[in-house]
Amino acid sequence: MSTNDHSAPASFAVSVPDFPDSELEVDELDPAQIVSGNPVVTGKVLWEAPDGSQIRGIWQITPGVVTDTEANELFVVVSGRATVEVEGGETLEVGPGSACVLREGDRTTWTVHETLRKAYHISY
Repeated sequence: MSTNDHSAPASFAVSVPDFPDSELEVDELDPAQIVSGNPVVTGKVLWEAPDGSQIRGIWQITPGVVTDTEANELFVVVSGRATVEVEGGETLEVGPGSACVLREGDRTTWTVHETLRKAYHISY
């Protein structure tokens, strides 16, 4: 039995802080999610499991306040700052180098102070 699974995607590396904005795709926010400001969300899926059970990528949001219902996610902030209030839970201050775990179904309010960019892994 070989330890190389050639059906899996090839290994790769990208520079998340330097990833070109021009390669990020706009992800339209539902207007009902916007509390204040004019935040713009962009991102790039770097890998997705064939069955859709996992996704890895880069995500960015410009300043403003938005609400969300979270997926089961681990992310690391590479630039920017935000306050993430978890309804009925903690208030998380995140910035460069912060590793954060969000629980599926948590309702959050994101106050983005500086354009925030993160690398993420979501499991469904």
